[in-house]
Amino acid sequence: MTSRAQKTTRDLRWHNRADLLTRLYLGEATNRNDLARASGLSAATISNVVSDLIGDGLVGENGSQSSAGGRPRSLLRVLPAFGHVVGIDIGETEIRVGLFDWTLHPVAEEARPVDIPRVPPQQVADQVLSEIAAVTARAGIAVDDLLGVGIGVPGAGGSVIHAPTLGWSAVPLAGLLRDRLGFTPDIDNGAMALGQAEAWRGAARGAERAVALLLGTGAGGALSLAAGPGGRARSFTMEWGHTVVDLEGPHCRCGARGCLETYIGAEAILARYAATPGSTPLAEDGVEAQLSELVARASQHHESAALEVLDATATYLGVGISNLINLVAPDRVIISGWAGALLCDAALLPAVRRVVRRHALPYLQEFTRIEPGELGPSATALGAATLPVARLLADGGRREER
Repeated sequence: MTSRAQKTTRDLRWHNRADLLTRLYLGEATNRNDLARASGLSAATISNVVSDLIGDGLVGENGSQSSAGGRPRSLLRVLPAFGHVVGIDIGETEIRVGLFDWTLHPVAEEARPVDIPRVPPQQVADQVLSEIAAVTARAGIAVDDLLGVGIGVPGAGGSVIHAPTLGWSAVPLAGLLRDRLGFTPDIDNGAMALGQAEAWRGAARGAERAVALLLGTGAGGALSLAAGPGGRARSFTMEWGHTVVDLEGPHCRCGARGCLETYIGAEAILARYAATPGSTPLAEDGVEAQLSELVARASQHHESAALEVLDATATYLGVGISNLINLVAPDRVIISGWAGALLCDAALLPAVRRVVRRHALPYLQEFTRIEPGELGPSATALGAATLPVARLLADGGRREER
């Protein structure tokens, strides 16, 4: 029978291992000396833990760097070949599935248009499984060998999903997938997952308090807070798209009127364009293709109706960001998601910043940078992939028993 002292020693060893592995993974340290300074652990403990990580194939030595008056220091890096994860973005109009090595470099991707609110959850689960099989087969990887699968949804994640925009209430998505995957996927809100990805690998790196905005068919957000010494950044979902900006505004699918989403969501932008005098029918099919066409009409052809609609969008987006700045005082606001990328490409960012300068409190906005996301159209799928990686890091790199 394991004694309490043995258990405590073992738990401490795994705690130290998780701490050091996470510091290496997030780039907070690159050698043993860095790890010692950052963690406060002894050189002997650092040496033992790093040796274990190297022996398990998680970490490798990657050359050396000179040091002042001493021996060259061996550089350490997390090894991508340790394994693979899958990240899945379940949106309202498509399912996007990405295969990544566990350091989050992309390996393969599949995207399938699906009208999710009109499809029964079991069929959504079947489609997800089909796309996982497709990306793993392309890379020659068995599903059983995956380190994990992460899923971002436009709602509350967990064992059951509440996603009003999908028409889902208490949908047991994890259970629908578990038996056929052979393990339980990690599921969370897509905006929260995207915010974690931007903090780890994107435009929010190094921020103390960052807000990542997920603009797509609707609008969501997440707040990431840097932790204190030895801690990890934490992310929290915000229903930013359902903050009210006009009490007499359009009806929102949440049941309220005048929510921000009814002005800056892709469907709302397209509806406003269709109702604008001088607009002409869009030739493309699908929300994403139509918004791209609208942006092209404004930025390339300077169509007055398109310019008017995007100018109004910049105004509402700027007001929404101003409210965020006044409420949470972020040092960085990241505009991300597929619609966010299109709007930033349309040169709306300068107009958004001008609106923020007019409406946010001066002593708060002067410390806030507003930037486009850096992770591209697969940002939410990448964010979903961080979910199993975060669990693996917290466990010190221990693979889940299946």
